[in-house]
Amino acid sequence: MIRYNLQFFAKEGMGGEKTEPATQKKLDDARKEGQVAKSREIANGLGLMALFLCLKLWAGHIGTQLMEIFPNVYNRISDVSTYWEGRMPEADTRAVFSMMLTQTLIIIAPLLLIGFVVAFVSDIIQVKWKPTFKPMHPKFSKLNPLKGIKKIFSVNSIVELIKSIAKIGLIVLICYNYLKGKEMLLLNLYGIGLMPAINLVAEIVTDLGIRIAALYMLIAFADFAYQKVKFKNDMKMTKQEIKEEYKQQEGDPQVKGQIRRKMQEASRRRMMQDLPQADVVITNPTHYAVAIKYDPEVADAPLVIAKGEDYMAARIKEVAKENNIEIVENKPLARMLYANVDIGQTIPPELYQAVADVLAFVYRLKGKL
Repeated sequence: MIRYNLQFFAKEGMGGEKTEPATQKKLDDARKEGQVAKSREIANGLGLMALFLCLKLWAGHIGTQLMEIFPNVYNRISDVSTYWEGRMPEADTRAVFSMMLTQTLIIIAPLLLIGFVVAFVSDIIQVKWKPTFKPMHPKFSKLNPLKGIKKIFSVNSIVELIKSIAKIGLIVLICYNYLKGKEMLLLNLYGIGLMPAINLVAEIVTDLGIRIAALYMLIAFADFAYQKVKFKNDMKMTKQEIKEEYKQQEGDPQVKGQIRRKMQEASRRRMMQDLPQADVVITNPTHYAVAIKYDPEVADAPLVIAKGEDYMAARIKEVAKENNIEIVENKPLARMLYANVDIGQTIPPELYQAVADVLAFVYRLKGKL
């Protein structure tokens, strides 16, 4: 005989096919691990749009500031070279380039800062603010070559490839359509002055960049919708996984059932121990039995010290007979007491009169009244 396990033929995941929506606990755990429905294209698209809009507004100002750097650098080079007979010392060379780099960074720093802020805000809008460092922890499972090969030929890789091809194709198409009527302007750049040429190039670059960024945003929003659907499907669970999660959170139902049964048994034992103190047992007569005790020093109203149904009702009546406790048949009152009053509680005011009549009858029989 050959042993086999049908689980080997099931889809990946404990318990077979993943058909159930993810529980909130699984979503929270995935969030802690850094797994969220997020599109990197949103941040890239918004960053590009912000960059080219800023260049459109400040290109002239930035160009003027960059042009002012060169006279300072050239004057410094000229002075130093004359002093050292045409040779520029290494220290002065480093100082000149350091000054030029510093001034350039100061000029373009606002653009970099705006790009960072836009990317940061776009991520917060997508997944809200809840930082985690777990994705940065090293995992040896990521070094598994089989998993790497599997990712290469996965559906996600195919989607990313299609997305990249689409982006490149659309960007080329936009560039071609925009530059198609501007060949003569670009060919005549050598025939115009420096500043007009810079302004023309800046205008072409920024206008073209804004168009590309707008297209990129359309692709980004489509990718965000895809990532949402993909994340929802990836987070789905099997019925067995939901059961196991429930056990972990609430405890094993079998264990809880055993605990509940033991508590009920202990409660019944205490109830049967207190039963001989009852003044009367009110019955249905066969289905319900409720034992009543009235002690003005303990409570202002009669207490239910025992109650039971079917077998337990019969057991209560047996103990009542053994202890010479009066058994009174009153079907409506027995049902009301059994359904509405727990063991150890006083009877409700609306049943005072009915219970008082029963106690008065019992006390007359025993000569206590």
